[in-house]
Amino acid sequence: MLAHSSSFAVVVTLWVLGAFSVATWVLILAKATQFIRAGSGNRRYSNAFRAAPSLQAAADVPDNRSAYSRLGAVGFGVLRHAPPDGSGDEHAFDRHELLERNLRQQVLRERRTLEGGLAVLASVGSTAPFVGLFGTVWGIMSAMKDISRLGNASIDVVAGPIGEALVATGIGIAVAIPAVLAFNFFVRRVKSVTADLDDFANDFLNLAQHAVLRAERRPQEVHRLQPVVVGNRS
Repeated sequence: MLAHSSSFAVVVTLWVLGAFSVATWVLILAKATQFIRAGSGNRRYSNAFRAAPSLQAAADVPDNRSAYSRLGAVGFGVLRHAPPDGSGDEHAFDRHELLERNLRQQVLRERRTLEGGLAVLASVGSTAPFVGLFGTVWGIMSAMKDISRLGNASIDVVAGPIGEALVATGIGIAVAIPAVLAFNFFVRRVKSVTADLDDFANDFLNLAQHAVLRAERRPQEVHRLQPVVVGNRS
């Protein structure tokens, strides 16, 4: 009966660890696919944006559902609909500040999207060894009870339950290692992509500010997006 109890506890532990492993690898594949697609889409939009001869032309770059394109959509939406500077409305945001605020909020939304699922990887990496250790402790406790009940500490009595218990610990560690490595890798990727988004937002902000300054020199065109070179700046 004790041996059966030990085997049942270890089997449940192994099933839990198996579920953890499946969740880990599904998340790893999903996040890897997400980052690959995001990087490809961002590069395509960035190249098209910087190749545009004017800010108005950049506004017409097709939306490819990348993070950069969503940032661009937010920025161009502010430029089209925000009240112009000096409009006289005391409750209106300064156009530059409003644009900066919206871009920063969009960067934060993109970061939260990129961070989705990472908490699961962190949880698996931190808990899987303890789940395996639980199976180990249960198996050893049952083995000790068997020794006490039978009054026999022979290898035949001890080896089975302790062997099962040690398997649980080993599998727990094996499940935790890829989860921890993947978590650390994706955290670094999130920081890198977020830094790139910040750079793109700053570039957009500077280009838009330049366009507004040019528009202010021609009041009759203040509500239009003025031509401005958006290629790489020296």
